[in-house]
Order: sequence, then C-alpha cells, then structure tokens
Amino acid sequence: MPTDTFFAAMPKVELHVHLEGSIRPETVLKLARKNNASLPSDTVEGLRDWYQFRDFPHFVEVYVAVSKCIQTPDDLELVVREFLEGQKTQNILHSEITYTASTIEKYAGIPWADQKGALQRGLTYGRDELGLSAGFILDIVRGDSAERGMEVLGWVEDGLGDGVIALGLAGEERLGTAIYADVFAAAKERAVPVTVHAGETVGPESIRETLDITHANRIGHGVRVVEDGRLLAELRDRQVHLEVCPGSNVCLGVYPSLAEHPFARLLDEGISISLNSDDPPMFSTSLTEEWVRAAAAFDLNEDIAWSLTLNAANAAFLDSDSRRKLIGDLRAGFSALTSE
Repeated sequence: MPTDTFFAAMPKVELHVHLEGSIRPETVLKLARKNNASLPSDTVEGLRDWYQFRDFPHFVEVYVAVSKCIQTPDDLELVVREFLEGQKTQNILHSEITYTASTIEKYAGIPWADQKGALQRGLTYGRDELGLSAGFILDIVRGDSAERGMEVLGWVEDGLGDGVIALGLAGEERLGTAIYADVFAAAKERAVPVTVHAGETVGPESIRETLDITHANRIGHGVRVVEDGRLLAELRDRQVHLEVCPGSNVCLGVYPSLAEHPFARLLDEGISISLNSDDPPMFSTSLTEEWVRAAAAFDLNEDIAWSLTLNAANAAFLDSDSRRKLIGDLRAGFSALTSE
C-alpha cells in the first residue's frame, strides 16, 4: 500500500467540497471581529471545539454562523483565496467548489453581481499565483422556494464561462427534489450542467427521484445506491458519477465506521466514483486525509489511486482542452511519484 507521504504528494482532483464549509476557524474569527458577527467563542481553540461535528442540526448551526461572517465582497475573495491556498498545499490541481450564493445574499445583502466579481478575483489569483484551476457550483438549498431556485439558475447562467460551472442542489435531503422540477427542466433545456446531493441521509429512493427530476450525470454522495441492486446497475450503465465523501458519511452517522462504508463495493461494481472531503474542518479531515484513511480501510494501491483520480478528471465540468491539460498534468505527477 502507498505511504502517507505518497498521498500527500499525489496530484489530486476534488469535485465535492463546500466553500463555506471549508473556512478555517482562524479566518472565521478574523472576519467575525472585523464585521462584529456573533460567535460562541472568541478564540481559535474555542471555535475548533465548536466546529466538531455533533449532529446535523449543530452542523447547520455552524454552517449558517460561519456564512454570516462573510459581509463584503472582499471577505468573499479572501475566503476563496485562502481555500485555494489550502488546496495548493495538498497538490489539488483542480477543484469544483459548491457555493451557496443565495445564503450570502440573504445574510449579507451582497448582490449576485458583486459576489461573482469576488469569486472571479479569487479564481484569477488561484490560476495566476498558484497554478490551480477551479470553478463554482451554485447550489439551491432544499427548503427554499422554487422561485428562489429559478433565481439561482439565472445566476448560474450568468456566470457560466466566468467561474461558474454548474447548478447544484443541497440541504436537508428529506425535503425532496420535486418542488424544483421546473428549475431542472429549464436547466436541461438550457444545457446547464447539474450535480445534486442525494442518497446520503435518505435511501436509494432519493437517488431515483433526483435522477428522474434533475437528469444529473453526477451525484453528491449517492452511496446508499448499494441498497437497490437495480438502481446500482442503472447508475453503472448510465455512467452516473458519484462524488463520495467517506469521512463525512461516517460523521453524519450514515455508516458507523469506514470499515462498514460501501466504498469498496462501489469500486467492485464498476461505478464511477471519486474521493472528496465535503466540509473538511467541520468533519476534521482534508482531501489528503481522506486518501490516507481510505487507503488503509479499503486497501487502495497506486493503480486504484490513479484510476479514481482519472475518474474525477473525466467527471469534472471542463471543456475538452482543459480536461486534456488536467489529465496530462495528473499523469506527469503520478509518473514522477511512481518512478522515484
């Protein structure tokens, strides 16, 4: 099995990571002090303790409180820059970042046009100064109105080609997807790429509903598809990609431990999957740590690591030239590591 050092140095792709859920406690505290935002602690140590996952309501509480600390476009640009710097330290060459623009507008009153400018400036920094590629998936939050969902779709269309790459759907899975049927029908008609959260805290019926309504070719999580053999075969036949986040699944109690996670079965069944960190500081993880833990739990060798990384690159929302360049960079990085 490859060493921890191998996974730290390995070139990576991440498809499922939330911007707001990736903000470090140090940055949250800095923004809270600047903007007079309320937090349960005024120390980094206290915030780290508060960040620790307890249950889903507490997770939502932390997520919303952190989001409220972003009050200006400059704050948002800072968050993007620091996120990409963190990706750079892990040799993550390409990131597809879920971002909830509607929440930032709701709590900070930052219009979409100003948010888009801040996101673009952050991405430009990542490209020019760090040598990384990235794009944003704007997600609808389950529980918001269909009208709000259509507004988010409008923002996605406005941002396509300018740092926005897809429409997403997240939030409490039990609230379903049907209310947004018209939104996703419009997205399909307008050829807007789509990825949705499903099959995590709710079973395979959520995946079925989501596929039927959204026609997504990528699903965030999706791990509970293993409970329905027919659906599992369909995902394989349709080449639907699953953005798998094992550490997050264990924290949320979907599975008691990594040993009981269906990651290995999904691999054996020939499902296209990738490894991701979701909300890293809130789940006490990172993408590198996810690789280290998965390698130990599922006996991943270098060939499997390359195969999973290639899965992610092929499932990324990239044009053909960008995908070709990314795969070339990944291959060069792997070759350098495996020839040492």
